[in-house]
Amino acid sequence: MTFVGIDLGTSGVKVVIAGEAHEILAEANAPITTARPAPGWSEQHPDSWIDAIEQCFTHLHQTVPHALADVAAIGLSGHMLGPVLINSADQPIRATLLWNDERATTECATLLQRVPDLGFRANGIPDPGMGAPKLLWLAQHEPEVLEHTDCLLLPKDYIRLWLTGERASDPSDAAGLMLLDCASGTWDPALCDAAGWSLDRLPPLVNSWEAAGGLRAELAQRWGMKPGLPVAAGGGDNMVGSLGVGVTQPSDTIISLGTSAVTCIVDPTFRPAPEIAVMTSAHVVPEAFLSMGVVMSATASVDWLSQLTQTPVATLAEEAQALTGRLMQEALPLMRPNFNGIRTPYLQPGARGLLTGISLSTNRAHLMWSILEGIAFQVHECLRAQQQHHLTLGEIRLVGGGARNLLWGTMIACLLDRPLVLAQHREVSAALGAVRLGQAASGLPLEQTLHSKPPAERVLEPEAALQDYLQQRFQQFEALPRDLASL
Repeated sequence: MTFVGIDLGTSGVKVVIAGEAHEILAEANAPITTARPAPGWSEQHPDSWIDAIEQCFTHLHQTVPHALADVAAIGLSGHMLGPVLINSADQPIRATLLWNDERATTECATLLQRVPDLGFRANGIPDPGMGAPKLLWLAQHEPEVLEHTDCLLLPKDYIRLWLTGERASDPSDAAGLMLLDCASGTWDPALCDAAGWSLDRLPPLVNSWEAAGGLRAELAQRWGMKPGLPVAAGGGDNMVGSLGVGVTQPSDTIISLGTSAVTCIVDPTFRPAPEIAVMTSAHVVPEAFLSMGVVMSATASVDWLSQLTQTPVATLAEEAQALTGRLMQEALPLMRPNFNGIRTPYLQPGARGLLTGISLSTNRAHLMWSILEGIAFQVHECLRAQQQHHLTLGEIRLVGGGARNLLWGTMIACLLDRPLVLAQHREVSAALGAVRLGQAASGLPLEQTLHSKPPAERVLEPEAALQDYLQQRFQQFEALPRDLASL
């Protein structure tokens, strides 16, 4: 038997075919474009996700038809928080406002005024990225969109709807709408009322590891697959990515360096921490929650520099690495790379980046170092805040596209004074986590599918000289203003 894992990321789709032992047999990728119609706005049309998935399956059907024909189940992972509004014909009514869309700032205050204890019932304190503030914004600015909405889904739920014809969601992803009582994993009528939403326009909730529909016969025939094979409910990308590298037991920790950076710690109890802008949602394994700190711009900041300097990211990384042997001789600038605001632990969505200490000798390598370092500092701030909230760190695993940059990982290891484990296939952790959910939905034992750990490929240890340097720089970083209004 083989299994398919679909990972809908912000910048593209990954589809992986894996065997029962989670070994990767084939994979396909397709890009997705994000529209930014105004500063701070970020949208994608759901049909672009379907187009990308069709490209991936077409490629796999042409290159590994036998592996597709042997697929026993499909699992899903998707970027979170963006409400997908569909009509009675299951068609999207407008482009989806993404997790990093900032337009609903005023609505956050409105929501918190209506439900003062919201942060202790939902997955955190209101943030423009969350679903409920977006619904309030749409009600104010595009009421006709909501009038035609028959159901609200999350991004990976729309993909499953297209695959199976069934509407559903799961608690891990649904938490990002701020309409869910996270402790019980059920829709909350009072939270829905506060957001101006009705329960009859929400989908049923299914556990992430259970089947939530079967593959439509039309698609099965097109790709040479079995009609009706189970499609798991799936989950939010941070939770599914954690599963993909075996972060499922209490205190297991993962740092994901993607478009954003996310620090996740497994907790057996629902331990909300809204005062430090930490999100707490159900994990995609039974009887577990995931505490999540967020750095809004991680690889997005690196991509910005790449575009600005017209230099490939790999070249910038090499040039920054070359600085490590002469740090004390270089006058490196200090940066707060808050290109898209601050979430954990200060919740300042309007904050912007700050660069200080530049001179005529400042070059692109210096800027790259400052960005990597600044994001590592913010990751450290997230985990420090979570530890102060009585969460404990166990083994820490590093994933995401940024995990390819070993200097970046070593910086974080130095700041945390702990080793970071680089697991096998970490670059496709969310897709492999989706594979595991598909395996569970097919009936394989949960111990095999949800609780095994992939082996370490490499371990990044703190380096004494770099550690001393970064600790000094971190003190200077913390002294920098976070909000330009304070200058």
